[in-house]
Amino acid sequence: MGYTVSEVAEMTGISAHTLRYYDKQGLLPFVDRNKVGNRDFKDSDFEWLGVITCLKKSGMPVKKIRQYIEWSMEGDATLNERLEVFENHKKVVIEKIAEMQNYLEKIDFKIWFYQTAIESGTAAIHAQNNCVFTEGMNLSTDPNLHTPELQ
Repeated sequence: MGYTVSEVAEMTGISAHTLRYYDKQGLLPFVDRNKVGNRDFKDSDFEWLGVITCLKKSGMPVKKIRQYIEWSMEGDATLNERLEVFENHKKVVIEKIAEMQNYLEKIDFKIWFYQTAIESGTAAIHAQNNCVFTEGMNLSTDPNLHTPELQ
């Protein structure tokens, strides 16, 4: 006795719609069908779903995920190809993390900007100090970001 799409959706947080989409896209060839043709998930399928979710949420296109799964179904003859998939995807994820870190720095700057403007009673304080955000700026050590009135 396996699990239905609805049960898997409830257990994993992956919507039933998404599970059906993954199946139509060829990402679930390992999922069996019961006598009436419904998907019949087994415990071992949850590991696959975890890998698919990881790859999808970290930005891998469905086409590449499908290729990885097809290679996995082929067995040991494709170990090198599968390793390459993860090595290449790791590079993409590292680049995305760096991009998100830059966004976080900009957000931190804007938080600092508004906190200091509120403390001084005006945003004009930043114009007086020619305060502008640049990439790689460190809020805790950059002397241009500390207004004399607030130190």
